[in-house]
Amino acid sequence: MSSTLFATMRLLDKLGLHFFIERTRPDTIRLSVTLVGERLEIDVFEDDHLEFSRFQGDESVESGYDELMLILQSAVDP
Repeated sequence: MSSTLFATMRLLDKLGLHFFIERTRPDTIRLSVTLVGERLEIDVFEDDHLEFSRFQGDESVESGYDELMLILQSAVDP
């Protein structure tokens, strides 16, 4: 019997997709996958069910320390 976590990791390996393994909650392991124009967060739960979120963008690059500070500050100041 195979776990959803290891089955998913084997599939990502087979497809040649690199991923990071993170633990962001006590009952989940997250696989973060970066694709062209998209990032996936795949959460595999302790009970073996899987959920994922897709973040799509145009991969535009912005620059400037001051601009970055404004973005970060707006994220912590409602």
